[in-house]
Amino acid sequence: MLDVCLLGTSGMMPLPNRWLTALMTRFNGSSLLIDCGEGTQIAIKEKGWSFHPIDIICFTHYHGDHISGLPGLLLTMGNADRTEPVTMIGPKGLERVVNALRVIAPELPFEINFIELTNPTEELRINGYIIKAFRVNHNVICYGYSIEIDRGGRFFVEKANENNIPQMYWNRLQKGETITEGDIIYTPDMVLGPPRKGIKLTYCTDTRPVPIIAEQAKYSDLFICEGMYGEKDMEGKALEHKHMTFYDAARLAKTAEVKELWLTHFSPSLVKPEMYIEDTRAIFEHAKVGKDKKSVTLEFDPNE
Repeated sequence: MLDVCLLGTSGMMPLPNRWLTALMTRFNGSSLLIDCGEGTQIAIKEKGWSFHPIDIICFTHYHGDHISGLPGLLLTMGNADRTEPVTMIGPKGLERVVNALRVIAPELPFEINFIELTNPTEELRINGYIIKAFRVNHNVICYGYSIEIDRGGRFFVEKANENNIPQMYWNRLQKGETITEGDIIYTPDMVLGPPRKGIKLTYCTDTRPVPIIAEQAKYSDLFICEGMYGEKDMEGKALEHKHMTFYDAARLAKTAEVKELWLTHFSPSLVKPEMYIEDTRAIFEHAKVGKDKKSVTLEFDPNE
């Protein structure tokens, strides 16, 4: 299962009850963060989650409302005696930007490994996460992310017995290990059925509604997407500044056939986004307004 928490939902500037953009996930003891706006570590603390397991930090782009909370977070992690490396992922220029911010956080007890994205789409596998980055259309280079958790095939005792596999190897084969015993090789497909549907989360913000978003979000269990504006007369402003409206996001969710849509990254002028959700649901029924610290646990389909 994958725990998901929308830590902050504000765009451009924080508000008294709305921190800047950040998303956190937890899987198998490892936490992943996407963006780190001002107030992120306060939101983590308020949620009751821990800083220490944050192993991966992804950035969509380097505007201040998406990265300004990083120096403080790194200092907090360092003061918590973290020594394990942290992997950071983001568009080209990541190491330069982070090192500039670290002028006020120069000494850390852990190493930072940088992965800079340069291609239109890239795939990385870290700590059980399959991270798929895809370039979107903002006024600076910006990426969306899909986070996937694979699920292996169902274990069949009948197959294990038919292949005369000793029971002491069953658990290791079920976990995907290939085992050699003398001249005999046992492989996972000898005990497992075909791979089953895993878990998929897609996160996208600061962009126009381009086709690659729906392509990458296809069949996501949860699609968290920018809805900078809910007012229908704001389409021109969204186009000018390369952002999206609630209705742009809803159309992408419908095309991608996702299970649920959470809107986020609201304009400071959008004080009551709930006012526009019914019109949004007329396009995509399962749309919801994101709120700070809104969370869910995504689980594998029990029928698979």
